[in-house]
Amino acid sequence: MGKVTGFLEYGRHKTPWRPSEVRSLDFKEFVLPLERSEREEQGARCMDCGVPFCQSSYGCPISNLIPEWNDLVFRGREEEAWHRLRKTNNFPEFTGRVCPAPCEGACVLGIGSDPVTIKDNECWIVDNAREKGWIKPMPPKFRTGKKVAVVGSGPAGLSAADQLNCAGHSVVVFERADRPGGLLMYGIPNMKLDKDLVLGRVQVMKDEGVVFKTSIEVGVDVSAESLMKEFDAVLIATGSTKPRDLSVPGRSLSGVHFAMDYLKGSTENLLSGSSARPAIDARGKKVVVIGGGDTGNDCLGTAIRQGCSGVVNFELLPKPPASRTPEMPWPTFPRTLKIDYGHAEAEYAFGKDPREYCISTKEFVDDGNGNVKGIKTVRVEWKKNEAGQFVMQEVPGSEEYFEADLVFLALGFVGPEEKLLESLGVARDNRGNAAAAYGAFSTATDKVFAAGDARRGQSLVVWAINEGRAAARSIDLFLMGETSLP
Repeated sequence: MGKVTGFLEYGRHKTPWRPSEVRSLDFKEFVLPLERSEREEQGARCMDCGVPFCQSSYGCPISNLIPEWNDLVFRGREEEAWHRLRKTNNFPEFTGRVCPAPCEGACVLGIGSDPVTIKDNECWIVDNAREKGWIKPMPPKFRTGKKVAVVGSGPAGLSAADQLNCAGHSVVVFERADRPGGLLMYGIPNMKLDKDLVLGRVQVMKDEGVVFKTSIEVGVDVSAESLMKEFDAVLIATGSTKPRDLSVPGRSLSGVHFAMDYLKGSTENLLSGSSARPAIDARGKKVVVIGGGDTGNDCLGTAIRQGCSGVVNFELLPKPPASRTPEMPWPTFPRTLKIDYGHAEAEYAFGKDPREYCISTKEFVDDGNGNVKGIKTVRVEWKKNEAGQFVMQEVPGSEEYFEADLVFLALGFVGPEEKLLESLGVARDNRGNAAAAYGAFSTATDKVFAAGDARRGQSLVVWAINEGRAAARSIDLFLMGETSLP
């Protein structure tokens, strides 16, 4: 696939970002497109490697036909590349922007060189298709007479709804927020995923016959009983929305917030078009983000755009290595040091990388009026115990104090909210998720299915799409006795 000698002739060239000093002034997407000829060169780097690990279990969860569409990009066959991409991915405009690209970690070229820019190539294919008008509504040619309710409009719910609609079922998606998209709408900032892309894809689905009911919470505004009576199948795709908390003294002080509350409020304020400041506003404040990962990075970028006076990012784990180690051999995902957009912007604005590694929060300090004014911390180190497991130990005498006017907890999520599961009579597994086996996605409650983070726990957008597609196949089989869905 690709040009036979392309990987020898061309180097890896990532899609560039707008300069930190420019992009940090707005909430517009920060990527800059490559010229067409440059993109074709990047497609040409894809090797004829024999066994493409990029689309194996180590790489792409939805088994994108990566070498095929890389080859088509290289050859300038753009529309064919788009059709090849959409065979396996309902929403490449989302994954092409927010996926951490395990496919690139499993790229064969990456064994001895820089891997192919798979994620960027994917994003270019779908963006080009949108510009050329190739993304059009394709309503099903027949209807089965079956009705399916999808609870939650994140990536799992959207992909399941899209697949089920293609199979001819009448699909209604329930979303408790005022706009559809779930995590895609309110959990990921606009500079990383423009909300017009989410709403644009939702509009295509509406034109194809999918019904979206927003500002409706199942179990509150609509009873579970009425849902079970009206629909032939119900899919729980609400995501993992219970944030992990931090139980230390001072947690209840004003100014300590969950990261998702902060990001959601910022996006709501942006979409409202209001000139008023958001309810949680970092302007002129010293910000501490507790927890690394994508959510922590998004908090950094958002706080900088709001005009914070300083930002620090706490990470409990050690600083990752710059390159692979024996603990992360190819083709496993390389958990190496990343300089994401928020880190780069913080370094530009305040002169250094904002991350503090191996640090544990001990207490939030009160200013005397119920507001947070600082954080007491201690450094930690990780050592193996007799069983060979890494355990954390505090370092004596390493106590530090950090000033903080705002603190955001970006510590991940611990499962779906119990209320909906209880109302539908759905059991939970030992991690608190909806109990439904992978491959079947059916719960012990008749005609109720579960998929995405609500079933597997906090994971990637691309895994949610995988789960939504697979659950749709199971639901179609349940309803019709057979299925042609992939």
